[in-house]
This record gives sequence, structure tokens and C-alpha cells, in this order.
Amino acid sequence: MADQSVLSSRAVIGMYYERLAAATGVAWIDACSNYFTSDQDSEKYPWLGMVPALREWIGGRQAKSLSENYVDIVNKHYEATIEFALRDLRRDKTPQIQARINEFADRGISHWASLLSTLLVNGATAVCYDGQYFFDTDHLEGASGTLSNKINVDISALPATTHGTAVTAPSPEEMQQAILAAISQMYTFLDDQGEPLNENAQAFHVIAPVGLFAATRSALTLVRQAAASVFDMTDFAITASVNPRLTAAGWTDKFVTVRTDGAVKPLIRQEETMTELKVKDEMSEYAFDNDAIQIGLDTWRNVGYGRWQGAVLTTLT
Repeated sequence: MADQSVLSSRAVIGMYYERLAAATGVAWIDACSNYFTSDQDSEKYPWLGMVPALREWIGGRQAKSLSENYVDIVNKHYEATIEFALRDLRRDKTPQIQARINEFADRGISHWASLLSTLLVNGATAVCYDGQYFFDTDHLEGASGTLSNKINVDISALPATTHGTAVTAPSPEEMQQAILAAISQMYTFLDDQGEPLNENAQAFHVIAPVGLFAATRSALTLVRQAAASVFDMTDFAITASVNPRLTAAGWTDKFVTVRTDGAVKPLIRQEETMTELKVKDEMSEYAFDNDAIQIGLDTWRNVGYGRWQGAVLTTLT
């Protein structure tokens, strides 16, 4: 074991990168978002409409132009800085500094979870590419008709044999039917050509607040069984994650279901610079003046709304 009494800034940096190499991201981040790199202050994502469906050749070809919408995402500068007094590096005989460095590395990874959770929380009041709120009841694109990715499920009206005590504590069977309602809603979505948009969807992920997670996990087996019979899907896959950030935002009776096997996902992660580690070490002027070192993280990134048709907000009533 390394001698903590001679811990240096180089050792601290080594701890950081060791933790970074071992750490894994939050499971639902990749499930619900596409990742893009950026090389300028902002990026504009053209949102082209769907290609036309095949038609019988009558009267020659009928070319259709693609509808165009745009998503603009401006990169923002984020930082986090931690300071260690040189005396603490010299005196520390316990894993305290190691623990703080591990947490520091984890912060950089979980930052995406923070940004994306904010998008989910604000989804019912924030506008997406079609000019409607991301979670809304009246999306309309071309020949799609009016579509809703924001639904209410009255659990008291569900034909469940077991019932929970409240909308904040549903039974697994009630949760199963609520999740199936969200998935069924996704299958009703049409594109701007009037064609089914999610007809080949077979993989989904549920993002639930803490209070609903136990019922969600217990419901997953029931959902898979129902999908095999209701939707005739043998390759149906569904997973779930707990998101404490939703609970902190006041979510107790709602959850989000996302499609995970689509090429275009509901949310976008954009990064101009990967997380950089910057150090004022023992030889710096800062250390001379303050008898301390500083280690900082910097990144330019941001998030935005992608395809709303791949996500459904469900509120239990």
C-alpha cells in the first residue's frame, strides 16, 4: 500500500484516472440519448421528415420533399474544482483523500445524468423541435394526425387482481399495465407521411423515481410475459432504472418510458471538449501562496430534446 504520509499531487491525479477507468456510466443515459461531438459554440441538427411509403405506380412518379425542422444546442462551460491543503496530503493516513477523488471522478460522469434529468423534468413545459412541449398531448407533423406522448393511467380502473395503496404506491400488476399503456401509446405514433413510426420497436427502458422503482422492477417480468402474448413479440426487451433526481424534483406518481432500439433517441448529448483535468500542483505559485493544491475539471457540453416519438410520460391517477 502506498505511504499516504507522502501523498503528492501526482498520486492524487493517478487516483483520479484510475477511478475514471473503472467507473461506469448511469445505465439509462445511453438508453435514452444519442451522443454527438461538437467543434463550435453551437450545433444545428436538421430534423428531416420521414421518406414517403411505397405507392402503386399510377400516373408516374410523385416526388415528395422532406419537411424540415431544426434543433439548436449551444455548448456551455462547466467546471468543478477541489482543493487539498498540503498538510492534509502530508498527514492523511486513511482513505479520505482517495474517497474524495473517487467522488470527484464520479461527478464528471454523473453530470450527464444531471443534465438529462433536467430535460425529463422540464419536458412538459419545454419546447422541442416541432414547436410543442416535448411531453405534450397535441403533437402534429404532416399526415400524422394529433398525437400524445403524455398520458394518464387511472390505476383504479385497471383490471388488476392486486391493487396498491395509492398512485404513489401501485402494485406490480398496476405498474405492469401502466408500462404497457405507455408502450402501446408509442405504437400508435405515425410519422409525417401517416405511416407507423414505431412498428418495429422491441426494446424499451423505464426511468422511474425512487418511490415507483420497486413496483417497476417487480412489474418487468409481467410486462415481458404480456408483450409476448399481447404484441406477439418473442424478442421483446424491457429494462428499468431508478432516477433519484426525478424524486428530488417532486416526481412521485409519474415515470418515463423510452424506446431504446431506434436510431434516433429522445434526447441528445453534445460535447465540444471531453472532461479535462487541470492542476495547480506543489510547485505552482498558488501552492506557494496558499499552502494547497487545486485540481479542476472543465468541459464544454450541453443537452437537448431529440425525437419526442421515442418517449412517453405516464402519470398515475
